Amino acid sequence: MPFRIFCRVLWLVLCAGAVTVYFASHSIRTVVVTTLACSLLLQAAYFVSVLFLIWRAGYDSRASGMAEVGSCKEVGYQLSDDNELMRNESSDAPQFGPMGGTSPSR
Repeated sequence: MPFRIFCRVLWLVLCAGAVTVYFASHSIRTVVVTTLACSLLLQAAYFVSVLFLIWRAGYDSRASGMAEVGSCKEVGYQLSDDNELMRNESSDAPQFGPMGGTSPSR
């Protein structure tokens, strides 16, 4: 939903609530307090929904990662740790010292 439409709907809901409270109570003070409380409630609901969307996006990415692991196991590949991969690659390549020469340890 575009932001402009969201703002228009938000103001429409707040104004409708304010008019309803005014006709029910005939008190401006009650209208202001109720409208502020409704506004805070809507903001809290928006914040919780954003947190839920962030959590769900993380959950979906973990689920797709687990599906990738499952498909690799079905084919017969074994996923390795990144550090293990780095050690294997570094043992295959010649080691160079700080000045570009080969390292005496290997």
